[in-house]
Amino acid sequence: MNKGVCVVVGVGPGNGAAIASQFSANGYQVALCARNQQKLNDIAATIKGSRPFGYDVRDPEAAPKVFAQIQQQLGSIDVLVYNAGAGAFANIDDATLADFQSAWEVNCRGLFLAVKEVLPDMRAAGAGHIIAIGATASIKGGAHFVPFASAKAGQRGLVQSLARYLWPENIHVSYVILDGIVNLPRTRQLMPDKLDEFFMEPSRIAESVYFLTQQDKQAWTFELDLRPYAEKW
Repeated sequence: MNKGVCVVVGVGPGNGAAIASQFSANGYQVALCARNQQKLNDIAATIKGSRPFGYDVRDPEAAPKVFAQIQQQLGSIDVLVYNAGAGAFANIDDATLADFQSAWEVNCRGLFLAVKEVLPDMRAAGAGHIIAIGATASIKGGAHFVPFASAKAGQRGLVQSLARYLWPENIHVSYVILDGIVNLPRTRQLMPDKLDEFFMEPSRIAESVYFLTQQDKQAWTFELDLRPYAEKW
C-alpha cells in the first residue's frame, strides 16, 4: 500500500536512516537527503522504496532543485522530516562567527527553505505533516553550546510559528526534542563505560516520529520530548 511520499532531510546511519526505515515499512516512498552521496547510496540500498538525493542544506539554491527532482521521481510530498542539525559545540570565547553562521544555516534557514518547497503540495492535498528534530539545546543553552544552542532555539521558535499558522490548514507541524545521547558507534566509542539504558535507540525514536503522523487532528501534539528512562532531567 502506497501511503504517499516522505522526505527525510539529514539522513545518516542513526536517526535519519531509522526514521526513513520506519516510514518505508509503513508504506511510504521515502526520499533520503544528505550531503554525502556515497553514504546516502549505501543507506538507500538497505531501505526498500527509498531513493537518495544529494542535498546540502547550507546551499540556499539547492532546495528548489532537489525538491523538484523528488516530486518528479516520486510525486507530491506528504511528509517532511527535517533531521539536519549540525552545529559547533563551543563557548563564546572559542566559537567563531563562521561556527555561529553555519549552525543557523543548517538548523533554521535550511528548514525554512525546505518548508517553502513542500507547502504547495500539502496545500493542494489539504493535508500534510512537517516534523523537525530538535535537541536538549533547543530549550536549554549550555555554556559550551553557543552556536548550536542559539540555532536550535531559533529552530524551535520557527517551528512554533509554522504550527500556529499552518495547523488551521490541516498541516500538522510538530517538534521532537531529543534529550539524551543517541546510540551510535561513535557515541559508544566516546562513552565505553555507559550501559545500554543510557543511550537512545534510533529505531525507538523513529517510532515516536511516525506516531505523530498518525494522530487524529482533534488531538495533535506540537512538542514531543523523548529521553531514556534513566536520563536525569
